Parts: sequence; structure tokens; C-alpha cells
Amino acid sequence: MELGFVGLGRMGNPMVVRLLEAGHTVHVFDTSEQAVAIATQRGAKPCSSARDVADKAEIVLTSLPTPDIVQKVMLGEDGLARGSRATTVIDLSTTGPRTAIAVAKALADAGGRVTMVDSPVSGGITGAEKGTLALMVSCPKAIFEQVEPVLKSFGKIFHVGEEPGQGQTLKLANNLLAAAALAVSSEVMVMGVKAGLDPQTMIDVINVSSGSNTAIRDKFPRAVLTRTFDYGFSTGLSFKDVRLCVEEAEAMGIPMVVGGAVRQFLSMTNATYGAGSDFTEMVKLVEGWAGVEVDGRKAKV
Repeated sequence: MELGFVGLGRMGNPMVVRLLEAGHTVHVFDTSEQAVAIATQRGAKPCSSARDVADKAEIVLTSLPTPDIVQKVMLGEDGLARGSRATTVIDLSTTGPRTAIAVAKALADAGGRVTMVDSPVSGGITGAEKGTLALMVSCPKAIFEQVEPVLKSFGKIFHVGEEPGQGQTLKLANNLLAAAALAVSSEVMVMGVKAGLDPQTMIDVINVSSGSNTAIRDKFPRAVLTRTFDYGFSTGLSFKDVRLCVEEAEAMGIPMVVGGAVRQFLSMTNATYGAGSDFTEMVKLVEGWAGVEVDGRKAKV
């Protein structure tokens, strides 16, 4: 198929490669010339704007960092809605349901020629590279059947609903759970090291016990015990996702007591280490307060 792709960041470029390897032609755009150059070297066709992409492909995919950027790319002066060829836009970003609903309505009010498919993804850079992402797709069933052959290049597809925003709701719920696991795991791992326990032994025991979670199974062994802090998901994006989740819940009248605490934990990490830091650096806050490091290379007490 002849496809378009806007947003060639750490997730976007690997997904473009998956599409190219599946035999599709992919027209691409990003504000980063370097990102476009990387995609072009891999076989993609560069475009001058999002609108240019939408002039060349009927189905366009987007992978963008914030709700504001999604709205600009979709609806701006050089946005996808102004393209002459695009009829379907698949948004793989995490924006929150209110943004998805607002964009879908704006596209409908503009004549309805372009339909938005809400399809946030989970699985990180590794999942994007290996084609093992989980895709939470919400759109009418007939549209889903049209885009499914494209999306299957990325991983496992779940059609979670027919209304825009339903995929976003599920994605925010998932990301809050992931961040909460990392936050509380940071606290207990630092507590154990402070008490003289070996961090690797703690992980071995917890992983076969009732406290096992995604942070202990994967994030701590890969990025904390090694002190690399290179899991591949930024503090800024994690903070954005958790903030959106808590705000969406509060807008529905649902108090999020634990979610609010996780949001504050990420807010402090973001302020201390910067939005570009890896979100596994949450543990450094607790380490600083406790005066120890969760170092798997050599336990420090």
C-alpha cells in the first residue's frame, strides 16, 4: 500500500521500518531533518510537510509527543486535513480521550472527508522495533477492517471500541499502572538496600512472589541495577501520560488518590532530572533521600 507517516521520533522511525519491511511505500515528514534523513536512508520517501504527506497517501499514520502537536499536525494550515488524498488518519500517539474526541469532531465538521482512527500503542521502542506492540484501536468496525492490514505490521491489535477516545482511555490506564509500579518499586528497592539486602536477590525473590510487577521484572534489571537508566521512555512523556490520566478521571468525577501521588512523584522527577531523563530515574529521588544506590554491580549501603 501507499502510506504516509508523520512523526519520526524514537517510536515513529522503527514503525516506518516495519511498514517498509512489509512492502509498503511510505511517505514521511518530521520537523527534524535528521529524523527524515534516517527514514529516507531506510527507503521512505521524504515530504515537505504533513499536508504534503496527505497529498500522496490515502492512509496516514502519526506518532507525535503531545496533544497540542497532534492537533497542529491534524488541523493546522499545513496539516493532514488539508491534503488532497488522505481519507484516513491513524493516530498512534498518546493524547488522552478529550483530544481524540475533539480532533475527530473537527475533522467531521470540516466535511468528514478524513476519518481519524484512535490507536495508541504500548510496548516501547523495543516493541516498535520487533513488531510486538499492543495497539488499542477505537473506530467504526468497517474502518477497522480497512486499517487492520496496515496495523498488523506493528504487533497485536485490539479493537477496543467504536468511539474516538476509547483507545486513549485504555492507554492512559495502562501507563498509569506502569508508572505506579515503578514508583512503589523504587521505594521498596531503596528500603531493602538501606537495610543491607542485595538488590539482585530482592528482584529474584519478588519475581517469584506476590509482589512481582513490570518494574521488578524488566525495568530494574535492565536500567536501574546496571545504572544505565536507558529504558527508552522519557520522564517528560511518562509525566504527561499520568497527568492526562488523572485529569481525565477527575473530569469524570473519579478521584485518583494513588494516581495523584504517582503524578506528584513524576512531577518531582521531571523537575529534578529534566523531561529528557529516563523515567527509571524516579528511583534516584528515593536514593537521594535515603543516601544509598540500588546498584546491581556492587551493592552499596
